[in-house]
Amino acid sequence: MPQASPADVRAAIAKRAPAPVYLLLGDDEAEMSHLAADVMSLVEDELRAFNVDRLYAGDKGTSPSTVVEAARMLPMMGDRRVVVVLRAERLLKPKRRKQAEAAEDGGEDAEPPSDLDTLTDYVQSPVPSTTLVLVSSDLDKTRKIGKTLVKHATVVECWGLKNEKNPRFVDFRATARRAEEMVRRAVAESGQQIEPAAARLVAERAGIDIVRLRGDLDRLMLYTVGKPKITLADAQDIVSAEAAQDDWAVTNAIQQRNAGEALRQLSLAMEAGAVPYMILGQLGWFVRDKLSAVDPRRVPRAVDALFRADQDLKSSGGDPRVLLERLVIELCERERR
Repeated sequence: MPQASPADVRAAIAKRAPAPVYLLLGDDEAEMSHLAADVMSLVEDELRAFNVDRLYAGDKGTSPSTVVEAARMLPMMGDRRVVVVLRAERLLKPKRRKQAEAAEDGGEDAEPPSDLDTLTDYVQSPVPSTTLVLVSSDLDKTRKIGKTLVKHATVVECWGLKNEKNPRFVDFRATARRAEEMVRRAVAESGQQIEPAAARLVAERAGIDIVRLRGDLDRLMLYTVGKPKITLADAQDIVSAEAAQDDWAVTNAIQQRNAGEALRQLSLAMEAGAVPYMILGQLGWFVRDKLSAVDPRRVPRAVDALFRADQDLKSSGGDPRVLLERLVIELCERERR
């Protein structure tokens, strides 16, 4: 089935015409939680005790079979049941067979028969009176259940400030604008105002991490309860001391030509799981949008270094970490060696 946006799902709910199976996929837990709650609103308040089930994958007693059993039940005194499975990634990743066992059946990637087949069968032929919502942070699309969900379920991707789980390229300007807009909108909905510089600081510290953005924003709003306007000083009190790893620390060190600190921050970012292409994209944004404004004489050499690093990464011309370390050193150099 085609993918849908959160707005598409809410429009279908308003028309009381939901899809039979939704897969909410991403790292934006807040958005997925709100969306699952919106789906549950299809059931009248007084009937939710009978017609709404919230299951947690990984809990004792929660298995693919119990999920299907809940989904196959007919609604009581109403026309709709809703079954929501949280942390569904714990159900959707069964262990594969060992290669030797699979080879006997003629396939190295064969999956053993499991309880998950029951859920796979249900997704292909769901009960019309039930809306099943699987909330998952990940999905292996090479597995049978993954392929079935992509084909038959309505997939709603909620990656927060990203377009996908591991993007090869990130438009940091667009991401920063989007993050700032989220901050301003959340503050306005709470009845407060926020200084532009404060909103910008919260957005920049989050980078592309929606969890950090929402966490910083929640702490900031709690810290400023009762204040009509959130100031830059408020944001600095809460956000600046929050995380040891600053997503912009590498570029800040490069701007100061501090190669040692830039390499240290790069190492921290890589150890935290940063994707090399995302770091390269961030450095590209820095050269294009920031360095060109503060020190334009460094730009031609920086662009040349970026181009070579990009080509090496694409052609597997070395270990990505080593290539990025070389790039950082070149961006910090005062003159060509």
